[in-house]
Amino acid sequence: MLNYDRLVFEQSVKGRKGYSLLNNTYPSKYQMADLGAKLRLKTVPLPELSELDVVRHYTLLSQKNFGVETGFYPLGSCTMKYNPKINEELAALPGFTRIHPLQYPSSIQGTLKIYRYLSEMLSEIVGMDAFTLNPFAGAHGELTGLMIMKQYHLNRQDFKRTKVIVPDAAHGTNPASSAVAGMDIIEIPSTASGLVDIEQLKAVLNDDVAGMMLTNPNTLGIFDRNICEICRLVHEAGGLMYYDGANLNALLGQARPGDMGFDIVHVNLHKTFSTPHGGGGPGSGPVGVKKKLAHLLPGPQVKETDGFCYIETSAESIGRVSGFFGNTLVWIRAYAYILTLGKENIKQVGELATINANYVKESLKDDYLLPIEGPCMHECVFDGLLDKSTNVTTLDIAKRLLDFGYHAPTIYFPLLFHQSIMIEPTETESKQTLDDFIAVMKTVAKEAKEHPDIVKEAPHATLVSRIDEVYAAKKMILTYQDLLEENAKINEVK
Repeated sequence: MLNYDRLVFEQSVKGRKGYSLLNNTYPSKYQMADLGAKLRLKTVPLPELSELDVVRHYTLLSQKNFGVETGFYPLGSCTMKYNPKINEELAALPGFTRIHPLQYPSSIQGTLKIYRYLSEMLSEIVGMDAFTLNPFAGAHGELTGLMIMKQYHLNRQDFKRTKVIVPDAAHGTNPASSAVAGMDIIEIPSTASGLVDIEQLKAVLNDDVAGMMLTNPNTLGIFDRNICEICRLVHEAGGLMYYDGANLNALLGQARPGDMGFDIVHVNLHKTFSTPHGGGGPGSGPVGVKKKLAHLLPGPQVKETDGFCYIETSAESIGRVSGFFGNTLVWIRAYAYILTLGKENIKQVGELATINANYVKESLKDDYLLPIEGPCMHECVFDGLLDKSTNVTTLDIAKRLLDFGYHAPTIYFPLLFHQSIMIEPTETESKQTLDDFIAVMKTVAKEAKEHPDIVKEAPHATLVSRIDEVYAAKKMILTYQDLLEENAKINEVK
């Protein structure tokens, strides 16, 4: 039997090499010995491996990765849906990958036109008047939108407006982005039905509020039917409305944030419009605004006259938020995805995502606690098991799902419930996949009641069993040397 731990974590053999370098033929003045104090004198203890060892190592690691192409990935709020491969192929065309941002605009007209066309498409989809594709990710888009909000008030010499209202059902990056933008945060609670508490909102609205951030549907998967009233109240108080586009997948072709009253929108292209999502990137968080804010968009902006695209930056722009035009290949994927769906089919995305989420919710509510009754949108949230008598936690359930080959849903978020389980099936999953997942969730609920230790000690079938999370946090292995030292300690114990 293969020793997978050795294959993955420790293969170094002293003296083994996977490279061959030619002798130095440069003049002596370029030799490393002449670098003096700048030269690293101590040998770096790097692993010693042959090329084949390295290839096998990374191939084995790739086979241990879990992704939407290997199994069901019901991660709530993240919209982990399948992305068509044709979009990857189009983004990999040499005409897109072999260009440089400092080229003359005349030599990259195709890419600039896609920037222009995609901006117009996104404006139509979300109900905005202008877009920038430059932000690198969702949180980066949030920060960009908040900088626009802040500059809007500064330009009007309304210097008191330094506070942003954030509901308690908001994404965690909302208050973080507000703080980074130099704004103070006002948190308001949700009602028992999971909606913004209108009376609490009225109580905090005054002339120091710059705006309000929220997403609709919210993190509970619930569409706030009072959204027009919320926007009216904030506008009457002099603030702006900011839409977090993390849950936009539920609304495609059905409703537009701009029509609800939002002034600023960020869109997660990597969630809603086809880019492999997770692992830290890549991402893209375009920001759209209403006409009165368009002059504040970050530069550079792509303009078009008589069919020729050129670059300019508004004199009143908030400045640059990224290098050039952001993650170009991400928004090229998004452009291809939207064209593939077309105006006539894009509305099916939200419909199917909503049907799937409600099917899961109704199928599991006899085994898992549903804290808020009624229909949901693209995702549903449970508060742990319905029967909590054996003290099986949401974390235990998540670990047990690994034994059945499923990635866990989002757990312990939103923070409104102690044992939150957030499930977002997306529109790309079949009924058969959902039925299989529902059956496993029911099996785990039954195990939790009849054989709780099986769930509490899970996972059992994975290469790495349940770790001591406290020890892992205290003794972090951040370097190869740390790993060597940790292995030496383990060997001593053995």
